Amino acid sequence: MYSLSQSVGMKGAAGEPLPSPFKGLARLGVDFRRGELSVVAAASGTGKSVVGINLAIQANVPTLYLSADSTAATQLTRATAILTGDDAKDIKAQLHAGDFKEYDDALRKRWWQRFNYSARPSPAELELHLMSFEAVFGIYPHLVVVDNITNVDTGGSGTAEEFTFGLEGLCDYLSEMARETRSHVMAMHHVIGDYSDGLKPVPQSGIKGKISRVPALILTVHKEIDGMDGRVLHISPVKNREGFEDSSGETYASYEFNTRNIRLTDVEAIDGF
Repeated sequence: MYSLSQSVGMKGAAGEPLPSPFKGLARLGVDFRRGELSVVAAASGTGKSVVGINLAIQANVPTLYLSADSTAATQLTRATAILTGDDAKDIKAQLHAGDFKEYDDALRKRWWQRFNYSARPSPAELELHLMSFEAVFGIYPHLVVVDNITNVDTGGSGTAEEFTFGLEGLCDYLSEMARETRSHVMAMHHVIGDYSDGLKPVPQSGIKGKISRVPALILTVHKEIDGMDGRVLHISPVKNREGFEDSSGETYASYEFNTRNIRLTDVEAIDGF
């Protein structure tokens, strides 16, 4: 039990925002704070994993990335493209050809960013990796990405009610883990069928499994395609305990998605704000 003045010394790194490449979201009052859980929800193929890998690589903080939804080749290609600005297709071709030496120096500089590629990681496996990270580096990661939350093996769920309860319980677990490790935990998630095309703003009610109670921050993502391989991702803060929120999803920050080098870059105008 602590007084308010004693609580000053207990804060530690909890609440400290990570460096963020997403300036438009920052202008909307969105920070990725250590010790908190966030959820990024979008339709399949919209770009939620792109949001996660851009935050990890561009923020350049100690990271544990559970990539259950993407292979090592995919994530290595994306990360290398973001780091170097080179074309992701060329990078993947060089990777498969076994000719990757030119990227050695850039990749070695990110030694404190670690990836796990288990297709069905369990909470026990996640804990083991966190303990291993702390044992090797002397600190817990500042950022933990769980991509996707539905890939985490919590023992199975036979009914829709059990599925929802399992997701809520997993969110409780991840939120507690964020507090104990003072990491920002970002979990990727899906949306319900009405928003499965990814082309319209997703409200808080559009998130699959109704898991909105636990996370401190929920972002939903929809896309805009110009017909010429150009793409813009719109990111909406539908829940935000520390700043602005619009549960309708109609207020968002916009990012150009360069499909060549996988980078997200702010579009200056913020719709609806």
